[in-house]
Amino acid sequence: MPTMRAIGSFTGLPIDDPDSLQDVVVEVPQPGPHDLLVRVEAVSVNPVDMKQRRSLNPSIEPVILGFDAAGTVVAVGDQVQHFGVGDEVWYAGDITRQGTNAELHAVDERIVGRKPRSLSFAQAAALPLTTITAWESLFERFSLDRASTGSLVVLGAAGGVGSVMIQLAKQLTAVRVIATASRDESRQWALDLGADAVIDHHNLQTEAAQEAPDGVDYLFSPHSAGNIDTYAEIMRPFGHIAAIDEPEGLDLVPLKAKSIAWHWELMFTRAMFGYDMIAQQRLLDEAATLVDDGVLRTTVTELIDDFSAAGLREAHRRVESGRMVGKVVVHR
Repeated sequence: MPTMRAIGSFTGLPIDDPDSLQDVVVEVPQPGPHDLLVRVEAVSVNPVDMKQRRSLNPSIEPVILGFDAAGTVVAVGDQVQHFGVGDEVWYAGDITRQGTNAELHAVDERIVGRKPRSLSFAQAAALPLTTITAWESLFERFSLDRASTGSLVVLGAAGGVGSVMIQLAKQLTAVRVIATASRDESRQWALDLGADAVIDHHNLQTEAAQEAPDGVDYLFSPHSAGNIDTYAEIMRPFGHIAAIDEPEGLDLVPLKAKSIAWHWELMFTRAMFGYDMIAQQRLLDEAATLVDDGVLRTTVTELIDDFSAAGLREAHRRVESGRMVGKVVVHR
């Protein structure tokens, strides 16, 4: 069997441990009927990569992490309909399969989109996972459209998802976007992306009430623990919240009096359950058009030119610092 280089983990370890991510040689994955085999040119690192790495159980075989990727198709399964060898693609992967931190990666074509022509592989790799998450939150969970008004609070606005959500909300809806950030650098980043106002999440209740005195209509929550009582105060009756985290023992009862809707958003759901997977292909293709039309911009802020265990460990370190603005990308 042909082999390839990859970055693997054998157990959950702190990122400062050199064994947390290791250079390995593994067999080239064989594409299934609906799969593309992609030569990976660039990947980006998301908080979910950290979560997955830290939670790994000991294994004899390496677990290959990574979700976001941009690359070139080198082979296709016998039922592939939308792509051919040589096509440049971008995607956010499938949490039930081996990841993208490898020379070659097999992925179902139904969750893959064409890469924006105007972006390099590194610039493109920053966007898929966060774009899918932001898009599904806004347009599927909240059911927003171009005529939608009201107020949207985006917590963690300088992060990957927040950075895309600000842009999509400002460009494709009529809602007023209120971002949260605490550092000068992250505040300016949110304003540059189009936020109408930036408030301090450390003083969320007071500042949100000042910006949305009639109550917040929509709220995106990447950090829900300890915030539910505050959300209950600042949201309007029948408002909507979309959350991407899962704090243990989360109590949502304070939201009941206002009939506030709580939505979970997990961009891996479609691939995990084989449910309407083609929707993500359409989403990524539409996002690529928005990028090429200058409506949506890449959120990469840091590039690491070292597609190896050392380069990925450094990328994990930067994301774990909690001080990232935008996205870090590792490329060849």
